[in-house]
Amino acid sequence: MKNFPKSLQQKLQHRKVHNALRSLPESNSLIDFASNDYIGFAKSETIFEQTHQLLVNQNIKVNGATGSRLLSGNHTLFQQTEDFIAQFHQTETALIFNSGYDANIGFFSSVPQRNDVILYDELCHASIRDGIQMSNAKSFKFQHNDLEDLEKLLQRHSIQLPASSSQLPAFYIVTESVFSMDGDCPNLEELVQISERYNGYLVIDEAHALGVFGSPETSGGEGVVQSFGLQDKVFARIMTFGKGLGCHGAAILGSAELKNYLVNFARSFIYTTGLSPHSVATILIAYQHLTKEQIALKTLKKNITHFNQEKNRLGLKPLFVYSKPACRQAGSAIQCAIIPGNERVKSIASQLQQKGFDVKPILSPTIPEGQERLRFCLHNYNTEKEITEVLSLLATFVN
Repeated sequence: MKNFPKSLQQKLQHRKVHNALRSLPESNSLIDFASNDYIGFAKSETIFEQTHQLLVNQNIKVNGATGSRLLSGNHTLFQQTEDFIAQFHQTETALIFNSGYDANIGFFSSVPQRNDVILYDELCHASIRDGIQMSNAKSFKFQHNDLEDLEKLLQRHSIQLPASSSQLPAFYIVTESVFSMDGDCPNLEELVQISERYNGYLVIDEAHALGVFGSPETSGGEGVVQSFGLQDKVFARIMTFGKGLGCHGAAILGSAELKNYLVNFARSFIYTTGLSPHSVATILIAYQHLTKEQIALKTLKKNITHFNQEKNRLGLKPLFVYSKPACRQAGSAIQCAIIPGNERVKSIASQLQQKGFDVKPILSPTIPEGQERLRFCLHNYNTEKEITEVLSLLATFVN
């Protein structure tokens, strides 16, 4: 076999030296405080069985899509599922992508045009930043959840041209409704006001909000945007199904014009094989369950409250990133304890795992050096006893 390039060897060695080398973990039977399966849909036997039955009932007995959706892969379940998603999220259309990563790089690489301006939160997900890098638009990051900094950037980059000018650039303002590494959220109501003042196009990734937050008038789970009734104020929402929905894929929500544009210009949609019928059926069944799921969401919110109470009781609150309660509801299902240094945070995570708790360390360079952390993901199936025990162990290990 040909020798591995020295430049790549050096990069791997640099990771080893800094205790930051990634490796694929083995599956385990530890108590889950690591997965994004917030309301247990990934483990649901009911969803699994009903997905199979839906395929049988519709006589869909194929394993794959067989091609791009623009060629042979646009099987009948796609339209049925996209229509259901659009109705659920109170939007004109939905377009399914193979993953949240594909959705973000497809959107940001094709929608913003040359001379347009993208202003994005500095902690936006890698898929958003990768898509922005593929764009011909200008891009600038604003400080995390700092809307004053955002407005300064808007003022600085506004170009005063006649409203009728075809050269007037578009401003795309990009953020997440729940951030995956901090568990916090922006002030969406103020963000909408700023966007409207500058005639901007607001784009919100709701990956970690779907299934967790939602409208108080319904069973919930629609996301943060709908919890504030702002769905008509947002240009595009990216919904990812691999977290709260417990399956795979994603959808971009927006106008019929946006869907038509993406079908024609989003390369990550055009040039890839579509999701299999089984994958799309799982999305549809999971969404149908979300329309009537109340116990799981209530239990999750109860667990979030208990986690916050216990970390305060044990004197751990200073370690944790402040997670502003979203949607006028309980706080986030993502709770992060800052423990600087790759070696130290890996050591404490290992001690928790040895005691039976699957808590993952988040290392630099994934996050900035000095911001290394333990990331606790809470679920409806965690018990209050488990939450108390894992935090009691953490208090022992950090002192």
